[in-house]
Amino acid sequence: MDQAMLVGAPVIGLNDSGGARIQEGVESLAGYADIFQRNVEASGVVPQISLIMGPCAGGAVYSPALTDFTFMVKNTSYLFITGPDVVKSVTNEDVTQEQLGGSKTHTTLSGVAHKAFENDIDALLNIRDLMSFLPSSNREGAPIIEAVDPWDRDVPVLDGVVPLESTQAYDMGDVILGVVDDREFFEIMPAYAKNIKIGFGRMNGRTVGIVGNQPKVAAGYLDINASVKGARFVRFCDAFNIPIITFVDVPGFLPGTAQEYGGIIKHGAKLLYAFAEATVPKITIITRKAYDGAYDVMSSKHLRGDVNYAWPTAEVAVMGAKGAVSILYRGQTDVKKYEDEYVDKFVPSAIRGYVDDIIEPRATRGRIC
Repeated sequence: MDQAMLVGAPVIGLNDSGGARIQEGVESLAGYADIFQRNVEASGVVPQISLIMGPCAGGAVYSPALTDFTFMVKNTSYLFITGPDVVKSVTNEDVTQEQLGGSKTHTTLSGVAHKAFENDIDALLNIRDLMSFLPSSNREGAPIIEAVDPWDRDVPVLDGVVPLESTQAYDMGDVILGVVDDREFFEIMPAYAKNIKIGFGRMNGRTVGIVGNQPKVAAGYLDINASVKGARFVRFCDAFNIPIITFVDVPGFLPGTAQEYGGIIKHGAKLLYAFAEATVPKITIITRKAYDGAYDVMSSKHLRGDVNYAWPTAEVAVMGAKGAVSILYRGQTDVKKYEDEYVDKFVPSAIRGYVDDIIEPRATRGRIC
C-alpha cells in the first residue's frame, strides 16, 4: 500500500479472513490498525477496491469499509463485526451467517457492499471491467480509449421515453444506456436505494460518472439512502478527475416521519455538499420534473453545474402546478385556469438562465460529447 501511493497504482484487496488472531493478542490488533491507517492515507489518492471472497469478521471488515468499492460473492462471502455465536450470547438473537452478513444483506439492506457476483471468476472479471473505467491515481485524468460509437449519434428512441402523463413512471436506465458508448454502463449499488442510479460509462471513449434519479422506484424521490449513495459516488468521481453527468427527474425529498427522524436533512445535505464541492466537469440534463430543494441538490446551475440542459418535457418549480395552486388559491372554484397560469409563469427556467438550452432528447449524446 505504501508503494502503491508512491507510484500511483490502485490497490485491490482479495479478502477471506477470520479477523485478528487471538493467539497474538494486541499485536494482531496493531497490525490491523497499520492497514487502516494506510487505507485512510490512500483515500482519494489511488482507487481502493475490496473483493470479499470468503467469511470476513472483526477487524477484517473495517479495511474494506474504508475502501472506495466493496464487492461480494454470493453464498460464499460474509461480512460481520461479530459472528452468529456472539450475537446469540449477547442479544439472544438466532441468526444465520447469511442473514447476519451475507451478500444479500449488505447489497440490499445495509449498503455496506456495492455489488454481489455469482462466483469468484465472475467477480474477478467484473473487477477488471471496473478497473478499465478508473485512472491509476488522482494525478491522472479520466481514462480515454478509442471510441467506435459515433460521438454525434442520434438516439431517436429517447424522443418517446418520457410519458406525456407526468405521474407515469419510466426507466432512467433506458436513457443512460441510450447515451453512453456501446450501451455499456457499469452500475454501482444496483440493488440498494434503487430510486437513484449511479455508475460508470464512457462518452466518446472518455470515462464519465453517471448519476440519475429513477422514476420507476418511489417516483424517483430522494431519501436518506439515495442521498448517501449518490454523495459518496460524486465525491469519488471528484477525487479521481472523472466528469459527472446527472439525469434529473425528481419530485423532491421523500416526506414522512421515518425520513425526518432518520435525519434526511443531514443526509440530504451530503449530496448537496458533494455536488457543490465537485470541481470536475458537471453536465446536467433535466428530463422531466425538478421540484423542491431536490432541484437545487441535483447538480443545478446554482451549484456550479457547467452545462445544464433541459428536455422539452422538463419542469422546474417549487412544486407541481396542482399542489401549488391548491395552496395559493385555496377555496377557489376554477382551479384549472390557475394551474395553466402557474405553469406559464413559473415553470419555464430557460429564460432565467437556469438552464443553458432546451434540447431535443435524441440529440443528448451529441451535446454531452
